[in-house]
Amino acid sequence: MVDVADKLAYFQAITGLEDPDLCREILSAHDWDLEQAISSFTGSNSDAPSSSTAAPLNDAVTTTTTTTQSDVTESGLVARGAAAPAGLAWKIITLPFSIISGSLGLISGAIGLGMWAAGGVLSYSLGMIGLNSNRNNNGPLVPVSGAGAEAAEFVADFERCFGNRRPNFVAEGFMDALQRSRYEFKLLFVYLHSADHPDTPSFCEGTLCSPVLVDFINENFVAWGGSIRASEGFKMSNSLKASRFPFCAVVMAATNQRIALLQQVEGPRSPGEMLTVLQRVLEESAPVLVTARHDAEERRTNIRLREEQDAAYRAALEADQARERLRQEEQERLAREAAEAERKRKEEEEAREREAREAAEKEAALARLRQEKALSLGAEPEKGPDVTQVLVRFPTGERKDRRFHNTATIQSLYDYVDSLGCLEVESYSLVSNFPRVVYGPEKLSMSLKEAGLHPQASLFVELSS
Repeated sequence: MVDVADKLAYFQAITGLEDPDLCREILSAHDWDLEQAISSFTGSNSDAPSSSTAAPLNDAVTTTTTTTQSDVTESGLVARGAAAPAGLAWKIITLPFSIISGSLGLISGAIGLGMWAAGGVLSYSLGMIGLNSNRNNNGPLVPVSGAGAEAAEFVADFERCFGNRRPNFVAEGFMDALQRSRYEFKLLFVYLHSADHPDTPSFCEGTLCSPVLVDFINENFVAWGGSIRASEGFKMSNSLKASRFPFCAVVMAATNQRIALLQQVEGPRSPGEMLTVLQRVLEESAPVLVTARHDAEERRTNIRLREEQDAAYRAALEADQARERLRQEEQERLAREAAEAERKRKEEEEAREREAREAAEKEAALARLRQEKALSLGAEPEKGPDVTQVLVRFPTGERKDRRFHNTATIQSLYDYVDSLGCLEVESYSLVSNFPRVVYGPEKLSMSLKEAGLHPQASLFVELSS
């Protein structure tokens, strides 16, 4: 019973039928051969629209435009029984989380939120059951893999089967392809490939790979294709409610996790019919694309202007800051120079004051010393036999004379010269000319009489070199 329940769940997920009793009857009619039941259901839908397509698609649908073979035959591009829409009709479809999170596309925030329910059923069923019938068996379903790997595998398989003259299907996941179309301001052409459908080979060879259609799609659209045997192709077939194959659609990015379904074409078509459909969709969506391109260019222009304004502001600010730094540096330099000049002035003033003070102190000391020496000489004696007359000649030519007791010492003569204050030097000698005798330190204690200077002597002051 587990095998029957898994097959029933998988059949419901693949076909989109919600009535379990109906699904059970279809599977029972095909001896519970899952592949034969799916092929039979797909083939029957290619002859007549399923009743499910007449019902509302889902709560997110606003309006839809679907083109079938009988529609084109009866009324061109408009569904039977409906009036021609005034402009492009959109159907807003919310994408499953697994498609969004499987790509680095528009909604990166949905990464890690989990797999969509039908994707979970598919992955679980592939692990539990297989298509074991030998009738019309083209191999097992493609295992669930990365969206980009599935897209690359589809492109390789399509080129191997139908040649390289084909639409340039991007080897990317659906969301990446949708993002690419938005960046290139193009619509996204979607092709869902059903390898089991009998109309698929002729449609791919005769229509999808026709030169005129290939050139038109490659020039005006971003093309994405996926096999409904693969995980993402299967999920997109459910999202787009594909009921007949071959299935093509034109979509563009909407908001959040949604896309705008602009056109879907179900069933085989000729190249001319497909070209007519795509041309009409392109013409009707041209204002939207032009507006989007204009808005993007305006945003880029605004960003560039803001960047230029910011750069100009930063440059002006840096220039102002540089000028302010120079001004401050100049002020600091002037302040330093003024402070240095003031310091030097004060030092010089202090030095002058110190020198003056020292000179005054020295002069006062010399004055005291002269006074002390003058006092030490005592009063000048009167002339007499014991009195010696001494004449002193100075280098300036000035002469001074005085009487001394003959018992006075040579030191008394030096004290007398010092007390006069006629010399500015302290080192000198008293010298007699004839004969030349220098009365130096060794003779200071001799009396005038002992030195041979009594009763009179003429001495001159000889400055020391």
